[in-house]
Amino acid sequence: MDNESQVYRELQRYLDRLPGGFPEVESGLDIKLLKRFFTPEEAELARQLSMKPEPLPRIYNRVRKSGITIEELRQLLDRMMRKGTILTAEEGYTETHYSNAEFAMGGIFNFQINRLSKELLADYHQYMAERRSKARPGSGGGLPLRTIPVEQSIPLPEKYRVSDYDSVRKLVENARGQIAVANCICRQTAEVLGGKCAKTDLTEACLIIGPDHARRHVDMGIGRYISKEEAFDILNKAQQAGLVLQPENSRRPEAICCCCGDCCVLLKMLTKHPRPVELYITNYYVEVDRGLCTGCEVCVQKCQLNARVMVDGVAEVNLNRCIGCGNCVVLCPAAANKLRKKEPGKVPPKDKVTVNMKALAGKVGRWNMLKIKTKMRLGLKV
Repeated sequence: MDNESQVYRELQRYLDRLPGGFPEVESGLDIKLLKRFFTPEEAELARQLSMKPEPLPRIYNRVRKSGITIEELRQLLDRMMRKGTILTAEEGYTETHYSNAEFAMGGIFNFQINRLSKELLADYHQYMAERRSKARPGSGGGLPLRTIPVEQSIPLPEKYRVSDYDSVRKLVENARGQIAVANCICRQTAEVLGGKCAKTDLTEACLIIGPDHARRHVDMGIGRYISKEEAFDILNKAQQAGLVLQPENSRRPEAICCCCGDCCVLLKMLTKHPRPVELYITNYYVEVDRGLCTGCEVCVQKCQLNARVMVDGVAEVNLNRCIGCGNCVVLCPAAANKLRKKEPGKVPPKDKVTVNMKALAGKVGRWNMLKIKTKMRLGLKV
């Protein structure tokens, strides 16, 4: 193996240590993908970053022997951030901090919005297929997204008792900084591959509500800042189209996706499962009043999880498939559908860091996790 190939192999092994992993595959597509996103110089530098955000001087102490100046290092890191290959963080810090990015869900690939090509998608999809084929049963952690009801589906008295993490209005209103919006990478993928979403023409459908995450999207040129009023307008359009609201699975999500069963990778996977409700994180389900249902089949046509079925002229609910998105409640002209809350409810993790640490603990084991946490407390690279 030549020196350049060795640099990329070492980066692959390093990224595989992150909670989401980036395993080697027999076809070599792992290395081919890394070469798409990193120059050899960038690949070498990425190996010197930690999964925990660090300030520039600490990173410089690791790489100064290469002869790079601290200003050159800053410029290189900022260039990598704009390419979507590393993360920056500013919230809670007095200076910019840098860290490695996951490769797949919510990471390097997702930052390629507006930069997709048929060749990239072919390599990525083949890599993910190979990766899934060698995954151990039960590996990979839980689903990265959860679902919350569209606001208009919640009965008025219940609105005042809904937890903030189950209320899309509260998530937007409580956003800690500026909000951004980005194109949906799933619908954009369909278009690049020559298709078109059959459910909606709403493309700007990913709300970025975490301050660092919103700034990253804008700095990368793949998102734009919007007001909270504009965010609510997008959510109204999503409701009219019957889209499923999917924030990240935490009480402080960085993003809210407006998803369809036509393009969304996660929903398409769930539609193939006989009991999606067993996999999904949701606190609601729908009941139908058989006496009010007129059999118009609007809910059957609009349900993204195929949870509505006609039985003797009534649109029944398959509770093995209903994830409580609430769209059929709003869209029903006869008001025959009612949203019900599950008891006991599921409380999502505190934030993304908590989610990642839990996933990492499941991956490396208790003893290795203790060593990682000790290194983090000491300010060492992990």
